[in-house]
Amino acid sequence: MKLKLKLDKVYCTPGVQMKLRDERNQQIVKWSLMRHQMGDWGNLGQEDKDTNDQCLESMNRILSAYNFINDQKGFLPSSGEKFWIITDAGHEITTVLLPSEY
Repeated sequence: MKLKLKLDKVYCTPGVQMKLRDERNQQIVKWSLMRHQMGDWGNLGQEDKDTNDQCLESMNRILSAYNFINDQKGFLPSSGEKFWIITDAGHEITTVLLPSEY
């Protein structure tokens, strides 16, 4: 699948850095960044996905939503705590963050 979005600088907030101590979450974030680049916006409603598609052309902010691992349920990436990937307007900086860090 073709990349729709080139990621330049990628940063992780302190809350995400704590989550990345778990090797499984490192893989989830890497996989989610690839999905973000390919235009798979994760766990968003259709209206938000359509807005992101428009923002690819207009160079406005793009937000994707994914989930970390839930230790109680094993390797189920859709069952853990939510995290966001936000690419800023201009598409130069991308940040991986917890919603509480917004």
